[in-house]
Amino acid sequence: MTTLAEFNKIIDAEAYFEFFQLPYDAKVVNINRLHILKKFSQHIAEIDQDFPEIDETERLTQYRGALIQSYETFLKTSPLETKLFKVFNEKPKGIVMLSELSAD
Repeated sequence: MTTLAEFNKIIDAEAYFEFFQLPYDAKVVNINRLHILKKFSQHIAEIDQDFPEIDETERLTQYRGALIQSYETFLKTSPLETKLFKVFNEKPKGIVMLSELSAD
């Protein structure tokens, strides 16, 4: 039986998949590791906020679904498309985008 205490000790992406006994493509995880973990942490925060009173078993079931959803996000889209990290949302300094030029 897995517990929330055991879950809270996990630090590696692969360990989350092993904890929930989920299959995964190691290549996908290696390429998208930080993005999967970031998306997963966002889902966990939403679950904790939306369902503060659920029991441990249900919480872990919700977390399992969140990991599946996070992983599947990066089977369908790229990290650049999801823009989870600040670096993907910042405008480069010293560069004028073509969309900012006018015909005036």
